[in-house]
Amino acid sequence: MNSWMKLGLLGVAAVATAELIVKGGGPDLAGTPAPGFTLSDPEGRKIALSSLRGKVVVVNFWATWCAPCLEEIPELAKVYTANRGKCFEMLGLAEESGSAAEVAAAARKLGINYPVLLDDEGKVSDEWKIPAYPRTLLIDVHGRVRKVFEGTVDRAGLEKALAPLLGEASASCGTA
Repeated sequence: MNSWMKLGLLGVAAVATAELIVKGGGPDLAGTPAPGFTLSDPEGRKIALSSLRGKVVVVNFWATWCAPCLEEIPELAKVYTANRGKCFEMLGLAEESGSAAEVAAAARKLGINYPVLLDDEGKVSDEWKIPAYPRTLLIDVHGRVRKVFEGTVDRAGLEKALAPLLGEASASCGTA
Protein backbone atom coordinates (compact mmCIF):
# COMPACT_ATOMS: atom_id res chain seq x y z
CA MET A 1 0.00 0.00 0.00
CA ASN A 2 1.53 3.30 -0.98
CA SER A 3 1.90 6.21 1.43
CA TRP A 4 -0.81 8.32 -0.28
CA MET A 5 -3.36 5.56 0.20
CA LYS A 6 -2.37 5.14 3.84
CA LEU A 7 -2.68 8.88 4.35
CA GLY A 8 -6.09 8.89 2.68
CA LEU A 9 -7.37 6.05 4.86
CA LEU A 10 -6.05 7.79 7.96
CA GLY A 11 -7.87 10.96 6.92
CA VAL A 12 -11.16 9.13 6.40
CA ALA A 13 -10.81 7.44 9.79
CA ALA A 14 -10.08 10.79 11.47
CA VAL A 15 -13.12 12.44 9.91
CA ALA A 16 -15.39 9.54 10.87
CA THR A 17 -14.09 9.55 14.44
CA ALA A 18 -14.53 13.31 14.73
CA GLU A 19 -18.10 13.07 13.44
CA LEU A 20 -18.98 10.41 16.00
CA ILE A 21 -17.47 12.48 18.80
CA VAL A 22 -19.24 15.67 17.71
CA LYS A 23 -22.62 14.08 16.94
CA GLY A 24 -22.45 11.16 19.31
CA GLY A 25 -25.46 8.91 19.17
CA GLY A 26 -27.76 11.83 19.80
CA PRO A 27 -29.63 12.41 23.02
CA ASP A 28 -31.40 9.48 24.60
CA LEU A 29 -35.06 10.39 24.19
CA ALA A 30 -36.29 7.23 25.93
CA GLY A 31 -38.65 8.16 28.76
CA THR A 32 -39.30 11.68 27.47
CA PRO A 33 -42.45 13.07 25.85
CA ALA A 34 -42.28 12.73 22.07
CA PRO A 35 -42.00 16.18 20.46
CA GLY A 36 -45.15 16.99 18.52
CA PHE A 37 -45.37 17.55 14.80
CA THR A 38 -47.86 17.95 12.01
CA LEU A 39 -46.63 16.95 8.56
CA SER A 40 -48.17 16.27 5.17
CA ASP A 41 -48.05 13.09 3.18
CA PRO A 42 -47.15 13.26 -0.54
CA GLU A 43 -50.83 13.86 -1.42
CA GLY A 44 -51.03 16.84 0.96
CA ARG A 45 -53.02 15.19 3.77
CA LYS A 46 -51.82 16.36 7.17
CA ILE A 47 -51.18 14.04 10.10
CA ALA A 48 -50.45 15.28 13.61
CA LEU A 49 -48.63 13.00 16.00
CA SER A 50 -50.99 14.20 18.74
CA SER A 51 -53.93 12.71 16.81
CA LEU A 52 -52.44 9.27 17.43
CA ARG A 53 -52.38 9.57 21.23
CA GLY A 54 -53.82 6.39 22.70
CA LYS A 55 -52.02 4.23 20.13
CA VAL A 56 -48.53 2.81 20.09
CA VAL A 57 -46.66 4.64 17.34
CA VAL A 58 -43.49 3.72 15.53
CA VAL A 59 -41.77 6.73 13.96
CA ASN A 60 -39.06 5.91 11.44
CA PHE A 61 -36.80 8.70 10.20
CA TRP A 62 -35.44 7.79 6.76
CA ALA A 63 -34.26 9.28 3.49
CA THR A 64 -34.53 8.10 -0.10
CA TRP A 65 -30.75 8.35 -0.48
CA CYS A 66 -29.94 6.36 2.70
CA ALA A 67 -28.94 2.79 1.81
CA PRO A 68 -29.44 1.36 5.35
CA CYS A 69 -32.89 2.99 5.44
CA LEU A 70 -33.88 1.30 2.21
CA GLU A 71 -32.65 -2.06 3.53
CA GLU A 72 -34.84 -1.95 6.64
CA ILE A 73 -38.07 -0.75 4.99
CA PRO A 74 -39.28 -4.25 3.97
CA GLU A 75 -38.90 -5.31 7.64
CA LEU A 76 -40.87 -2.27 8.80
CA ALA A 77 -43.61 -3.01 6.26
CA LYS A 78 -43.92 -6.56 7.65
CA VAL A 79 -44.24 -5.25 11.21
CA TYR A 80 -46.93 -2.81 10.08
CA THR A 81 -48.87 -5.55 8.30
CA ALA A 82 -48.67 -7.88 11.30
CA ASN A 83 -49.87 -5.27 13.79
CA ARG A 84 -52.54 -3.29 11.97
CA GLY A 85 -55.70 -3.05 14.02
CA LYS A 86 -53.86 -3.55 17.32
CA CYS A 87 -54.00 0.03 18.59
CA PHE A 88 -50.91 0.68 16.48
CA GLU A 89 -49.64 3.10 13.87
CA MET A 90 -46.38 3.50 11.99
CA LEU A 91 -45.13 6.67 10.35
CA GLY A 92 -42.21 7.01 7.98
CA LEU A 93 -40.76 10.53 8.06
CA ALA A 94 -38.94 11.13 4.79
CA GLU A 95 -36.16 13.57 5.50
CA GLU A 96 -34.50 15.79 2.91
CA SER A 97 -35.58 13.42 0.14
CA GLY A 98 -36.75 15.60 -2.73
CA SER A 99 -40.19 16.50 -3.95
CA ALA A 100 -43.44 14.92 -2.82
CA ALA A 101 -43.62 13.09 -6.15
CA GLU A 102 -40.10 11.69 -5.71
CA VAL A 103 -40.87 10.48 -2.18
CA ALA A 104 -44.19 8.95 -3.31
CA ALA A 105 -42.43 7.12 -6.16
CA ALA A 106 -39.74 5.81 -3.79
CA ALA A 107 -42.38 4.69 -1.28
CA ARG A 108 -44.26 2.77 -3.98
CA LYS A 109 -41.06 1.18 -5.29
CA LEU A 110 -40.02 0.14 -1.78
CA GLY A 111 -43.44 -1.30 -0.93
CA ILE A 112 -44.09 1.06 1.98
CA ASN A 113 -47.59 0.24 3.23
CA TYR A 114 -47.73 2.75 6.13
CA PRO A 115 -48.14 6.54 6.03
CA VAL A 116 -45.12 8.46 4.76
CA LEU A 117 -44.80 12.08 5.82
CA LEU A 118 -42.58 14.76 4.34
CA ASP A 119 -40.05 16.63 6.47
CA ASP A 120 -38.50 18.43 3.52
CA GLU A 121 -36.17 20.66 5.46
CA GLY A 122 -35.48 18.28 8.33
CA LYS A 123 -37.19 20.51 10.90
CA VAL A 124 -38.78 17.62 12.77
CA SER A 125 -35.57 15.60 12.75
CA ASP A 126 -33.78 18.68 14.12
CA GLU A 127 -36.37 19.06 16.88
CA TRP A 128 -36.09 15.36 17.68
CA LYS A 129 -32.29 15.72 17.53
CA ILE A 130 -31.87 12.91 15.00
CA PRO A 131 -28.13 12.80 14.18
CA ALA A 132 -28.30 10.18 11.41
CA TYR A 133 -30.67 7.95 9.46
CA PRO A 134 -32.25 5.55 9.92
CA ARG A 135 -33.58 6.14 13.41
CA THR A 136 -36.73 4.45 14.73
CA LEU A 137 -38.59 5.40 17.89
CA LEU A 138 -41.38 3.62 19.75
CA ILE A 139 -43.92 5.89 21.39
CA ASP A 140 -46.37 4.55 23.96
CA VAL A 141 -50.09 5.34 24.29
CA HIS A 142 -49.27 8.28 26.57
CA GLY A 143 -47.00 9.94 23.99
CA ARG A 144 -43.70 9.04 25.67
CA VAL A 145 -40.70 7.69 23.80
CA ARG A 146 -40.07 4.21 25.14
CA LYS A 147 -37.34 2.89 22.83
CA VAL A 148 -34.90 4.34 20.31
CA PHE A 149 -33.27 2.21 17.63
CA GLU A 150 -30.12 3.84 16.26
CA GLY A 151 -29.39 2.55 12.78
CA THR A 152 -31.30 -0.25 11.13
CA VAL A 153 -33.79 -2.38 13.00
CA ASP A 154 -35.00 -5.82 11.97
CA ARG A 155 -38.47 -7.22 12.30
CA ALA A 156 -37.65 -9.46 15.27
CA GLY A 157 -36.01 -6.67 17.25
CA LEU A 158 -38.83 -4.23 16.58
CA GLU A 159 -41.57 -6.73 17.39
CA LYS A 160 -39.81 -7.74 20.62
CA ALA A 161 -39.75 -4.10 21.77
CA LEU A 162 -43.28 -3.47 20.48
CA ALA A 163 -44.97 -6.46 22.19
CA PRO A 164 -45.14 -5.09 25.76
CA LEU A 165 -46.32 -1.70 24.52
CA LEU A 166 -49.10 -3.31 22.50
CA GLY A 167 -50.06 -5.30 25.60
CA GLU A 168 -50.39 -2.05 27.57
CA ALA A 169 -52.30 -0.45 24.70
CA SER A 170 -54.90 -3.21 24.37
CA ALA A 171 -56.61 -2.08 27.57
CA SER A 172 -56.99 1.51 26.38
CA CYS A 173 -58.07 0.56 22.84
CA GLY A 174 -60.35 -2.30 23.80
CA THR A 175 -58.41 -4.79 21.68
CA ALA A 176 -57.21 -8.20 22.76
